[in-house]
Amino acid sequence: MDGQNDSTEVEIFGQTYNVRGEGDPDYLSELARFVDSRMRDVAAQVATIDPLKIAILAALNIADEFSRYRKQRMDAAGTWLEKTEEISNRLDKVIS
Repeated sequence: MDGQNDSTEVEIFGQTYNVRGEGDPDYLSELARFVDSRMRDVAAQVATIDPLKIAILAALNIADEFSRYRKQRMDAAGTWLEKTEEISNRLDKVIS
């Protein structure tokens, strides 16, 4: 894309949407497939057929996964910082 907001047609849970945005249309299609997949997973597990309720439950599942991923990254960054500090202190002792 050339920086303009182009429209990409995607299908989510049986509905077609024209999504406008900068970026790769293939990436938008990939995101739509991901959301569609999550909605279908939720629909298979709940008694409701209301697409809005299914979308909200899918969004909550995606938000939960994202939140857990973000926490894991923050925890890992903290561990890396501690290890780096420990190695730096050891090097300081060896050099001194």
